[in-house]
Amino acid sequence: MLYTNLEHIETAEQHAKIIKENENVMVCCGRMGPMCIPVYGIMEELRDEGNYDHVKFYDMEFDNPEAHVIRNLPEVRNFMGIPFTIYYKNGKVVKATSSIQSREQITEILDKEFATTEKV
Repeated sequence: MLYTNLEHIETAEQHAKIIKENENVMVCCGRMGPMCIPVYGIMEELRDEGNYDHVKFYDMEFDNPEAHVIRNLPEVRNFMGIPFTIYYKNGKVVKATSSIQSREQITEILDKEFATTEKV
């Protein structure tokens, strides 16, 4: 299990249930390493700040055999670095990134793929 303050996905069945039951889901699949930890931290900050309450944030351990549901996605076939970060909308992959991402890169994806129609 990853030592983050995110909710953890531990099984393929749990993964399927989460992406089926939630409209907007971001899953970071990685390890406790220097390229992954900053992404988990950004996800925790974004979740806690409340501007992305319409998005569910999860992590999944890359070395967990059940993580095949992430590792075998066609969208990650050519990825060379972890974490693999997958963005799901209504159960479908709408974006996938690999390696470290900045807060600006992540929020740009969230704003584009999970835009709300609410006026602030």
